[in-house]
Amino acid sequence: MEERLQKILAKAGIASRRNAEELIRQGKVAVDGKVVTEMGFRVDPTRQKITFDGKPISVEEEKIYLLLNKPKGYVTTLSDPQGRPIITALLKGIKARVFPVGRLDFDTEGALILTNDGDFAQRILHPSFEIKRTYLATVAGHPSEEKLHLLEKGIEIEGKKTWPAKIRIVEKNHKSTTIETTIHEGRKRQVRLMFQAIGHRVLHLKRIAYGNLKLGSLPTGEYRYLTPVEINRIF
Repeated sequence: MEERLQKILAKAGIASRRNAEELIRQGKVAVDGKVVTEMGFRVDPTRQKITFDGKPISVEEEKIYLLLNKPKGYVTTLSDPQGRPIITALLKGIKARVFPVGRLDFDTEGALILTNDGDFAQRILHPSFEIKRTYLATVAGHPSEEKLHLLEKGIEIEGKKTWPAKIRIVEKNHKSTTIETTIHEGRKRQVRLMFQAIGHRVLHLKRIAYGNLKLGSLPTGEYRYLTPVEINRIF
C-alpha cells in the first residue's frame, strides 16, 4: 500500500513526520536508488527500496486486529470466482490489507477475526493451541440426550472423529432446538456435519465467541477494533 514518504520515515523511527520532511528536502532519502526531494511523494515500502543516508530502512506494517459480525451471504475469502460478495467489502475505512482468520461458510454468520498479523492468525488456527470456538446452532427437531452425548464424546465425520464438544441446550421450540456448541477444531462445516451425523439438520448457525472473546452486541455487518485485553482473552 502506498503512503507518503515522510510517514514511512516516521514509522521506521527515523524522525517525526515534520523532521522527516526536512530530511527529504536535504536529499538524504532515496527510493529505488533515486534521491527524492518532492513533498508528498508516495511509496509502497513492501515493493520499493527506501534508503536514508545510503542505508536501507525497514518498515514494519502496523498490526490490525478486527472483529466482524459476518452476515449470511458473504464468503470469507478475498476474492470469489462466482462473483459472490466478499467480507472485505464490509470493511469500509480500513486501508490496510487484512485477511480472515479461518472461515465461516456462506450461510453462517457471527464472529470473524480479521488481521494482517500472520503469527497471531497461526496461533488461533493451529490445533495445538486448542482455541475454543462457540456457536449457537438451531437444528431441526429435538435431539435426544443420547445423541447429544455422542457429540460430547466425539463423533466421526468424513472418516475422522471429532474432538469432544461442549453442548448446552439454550431453547426448545415446537419444531427446533437451539444448542450452544463449543469446539476447538476448525474443520470445514464441522458443526453442520456434526449435527447431520446425529440426524438433525442445522437451520441457522452463528459463531458467538473465540475463546473468552464474545461477539456481544456488535451489529450484523459491522466491525470494531480489538483492544490488547480482548486479544489476550482469545488465548
